[in-house]
Amino acid sequence: MAKKLVIKVTAGADAPERCSQAFTVAAVAVASGVDVSLWLTGESAWFALPGRAAEFELPHAAPLPDLLDSVLAAGRLTLCTQCAARRDITQDDVIAGVRIAGAQVFVQEAMADGTQALVY
Repeated sequence: MAKKLVIKVTAGADAPERCSQAFTVAAVAVASGVDVSLWLTGESAWFALPGRAAEFELPHAAPLPDLLDSVLAAGRLTLCTQCAARRDITQDDVIAGVRIAGAQVFVQEAMADGTQALVY
């Protein structure tokens, strides 16, 4: 098993199952002791804002706020720079613990030794 896991989630409420899968895998990996970096891109960018995860609903899925909190507690949560800019989201707007970073940082994380990258 990779010691590090980088997950990029590109879906939000527009593709709820794919979105939920990404957050679920990230939270399970964190609970398993894996070093997790979850990237919010595309429509998932909105979940970097306070209260937005609570608006997400998917039957038979763990609540998104709980999954998000798990990742924030023991992993890293990053909002894509361009995705934030397209939505007029700034560092002052996001949940505490969320960083805004771009493709260079994503590639650096994904290419590190012992890292597995997944895209949802």
